Amino acid sequence: MKRMIMGFWILLLFLPKIYAQTPKPDTLEYRYPGEVVISASRMNSTLKETPISSTVVDSVILNTLPRSVGIDEPLKLVPGVKVDNQADGERVHMSVRGQGILTETGIRSIKILLDGLPMNDPSGFAPDFFDVDLNAVDRMEVLRGPAASLYGGGAAGGIINILTQNSPNRSLFGDISTTAGSNGFWKGFGQLGGDVNDVNYRVSLSRTGGDGYRVHTHFWENSVYAKAIYTPQSNIEITPIFSWSDTYHENPEGLSLQQYLKDPTLPNDDAVPYNEHMEMNRTTQGITGVVRFLEDHEIRFNAYIKESEYVEANNHVFDHQALTTPGTSIQYTYRSGMPDDNVRNKLSVGTDLQWQTNNERLQPNSYGFEENSILARQRIWQWGTGAFLIDILNLGTDWSFMGSVRYDKTHNELTDEMKTDTTDNSGSAEFSDASGRLGLTYSPTRDLTIYGSWGEGFTPPSTEELGSNPNGYGGFNPNLKAATSECFELGARGLLGRTFEFEATGFTMSTTNDFDRYRIPGRGNGEEGTFYKNIGASKRYGLELSATAKPVSQLALQLAYTYSHFTYDIGLPIPILMDDSSDHRAILDGNWLPNSPQHQLMIDLRYDVTPELSLGVTSETYSESFIDGANVESEAAPGYTLLGGRIVYRWQTAGISGDLILTAKNIGDKTYVAFTEPDSGGNSYQPGSGREIFGGIRIHL
Repeated sequence: MKRMIMGFWILLLFLPKIYAQTPKPDTLEYRYPGEVVISASRMNSTLKETPISSTVVDSVILNTLPRSVGIDEPLKLVPGVKVDNQADGERVHMSVRGQGILTETGIRSIKILLDGLPMNDPSGFAPDFFDVDLNAVDRMEVLRGPAASLYGGGAAGGIINILTQNSPNRSLFGDISTTAGSNGFWKGFGQLGGDVNDVNYRVSLSRTGGDGYRVHTHFWENSVYAKAIYTPQSNIEITPIFSWSDTYHENPEGLSLQQYLKDPTLPNDDAVPYNEHMEMNRTTQGITGVVRFLEDHEIRFNAYIKESEYVEANNHVFDHQALTTPGTSIQYTYRSGMPDDNVRNKLSVGTDLQWQTNNERLQPNSYGFEENSILARQRIWQWGTGAFLIDILNLGTDWSFMGSVRYDKTHNELTDEMKTDTTDNSGSAEFSDASGRLGLTYSPTRDLTIYGSWGEGFTPPSTEELGSNPNGYGGFNPNLKAATSECFELGARGLLGRTFEFEATGFTMSTTNDFDRYRIPGRGNGEEGTFYKNIGASKRYGLELSATAKPVSQLALQLAYTYSHFTYDIGLPIPILMDDSSDHRAILDGNWLPNSPQHQLMIDLRYDVTPELSLGVTSETYSESFIDGANVESEAAPGYTLLGGRIVYRWQTAGISGDLILTAKNIGDKTYVAFTEPDSGGNSYQPGSGREIFGGIRIHL
């Protein structure tokens, strides 16, 4: 691998022909809602006709990231989204409007697309973002709120559509960059590509590593990503895609309140003795395409297969999984009406199909060493299918109506390969539901769009939740049901005087059969595991506000504010089983959901001293949050505000241009709890990093 990386960098440095790229500062591009196209809606609709709260993260944000590693970096300025970075690396938890907050690993309830290929499995679970190299991302579209009628059970919280860069319109180009900084962090990135005849191609490679800010948080990743857009005719576009990632993350686990107050950099007492960590090696091969014919007709399709090898060591087992995940989608769209007609319509129908085979075995973890004995060996086969219809009706230039319906079914089947005459954990679980969405937009002026919508969410138990069986090692959890949700939202987006861009959304959402995460003390020779159950219902309402302003040409301000009111709606109290039998607590009706601060405020201020030099200041503020549904005030994680800064210098010399970047996070070196999680032993606190400083250079060839 090291030779491969060295050869790639040498190739970049000795390209036969170098093209200069004129440097220019990142600029805020104010565009009318009718000019911004959102592909995550499956209809390539403009913001003006999209009745869904939406945020586009573009190069203005992506080009000034401190490290370009964790997905939390670009999403900080997206309201309604909360990303918890476990150890300052790439392994994260994520929630949108509170959907997904109780997931132990990976992401659930959020549909994630990378260049049109889904990252979720048939149950809607996305294990990670390891295939996403932020240095190569062109833009990210974030649609918030239930979107099951568009993408099925994995989209109950929203959609994140990630689009990577295309090559510039020239025969050959190259970029290289490197970043290094606090806690042993470093990253090297390089890409090359070009536009030749009918093919636009790009290949990127990176290697990342770091020690993390706590003991036992070392991580590294190697990744390769390649795509080629082939356009043999103006109405045909075919894109083959290849990606490979190899990732390792140590896991320090959460701390008790006493441990956190003593030294937040230390790991949990079990993390080092049991060498808790995870490894993922994954290859994805896929193709996407679009064919337009007879002017008004279009077919979009994709097909892919993923091969993954996953290993996780926790404080009781080594979990080995070998996963094969193929899938395909096809969508037909018919457009009627000319752009100047008073009535125009886009109608689309399609289907998504996905399968997954998981050969899994569990072996005991004997203080960091894997024993030869087998706790469980099983084969899990899954499939998911969904059929959908979407319609967008435009009336004149001011009104737009969007409706969508979908039916989904997921099937999970487990074969216990260690079954005996008396013990057999084999079983199956199937979940299905129909979902819909209705929305309306009204644009009284070119600058302003008002929208409202109603949507449903459908969340079947994920692979992780089903596979965590509280009745023994191996087998499915037989007690889980699918959660359903209903959401109403009302919002407005637009421009004020070409110097102020905004979106404001209010929403209310109710969920039935919501999921709860808990632990079982004494599970597995005195150790414990994480399990899930349906806890009842929850009620949520909130306000999301994003704004961008440029009062003068040299000054730019970006802001994202989220107000969240997420509470349980459960009737009778639900006891919480704790390791300490004298600790009697329960989830009460009306209590706050854990790890859900009421207030989030992100501010970014940039000042362009000259066209070459810009300075930036950031702040992020969170109010307090509770560790579990009991809402014990003395155990709540206090609110905090962090300050950051950056200096960016753009240069050009001898036909080569680039950027020098110096960034600082948590300038005040504040000690704080980044996020919390329910834990029967009280190890609920995940400390955030202290002051960190990073320096980097990008070179455009």
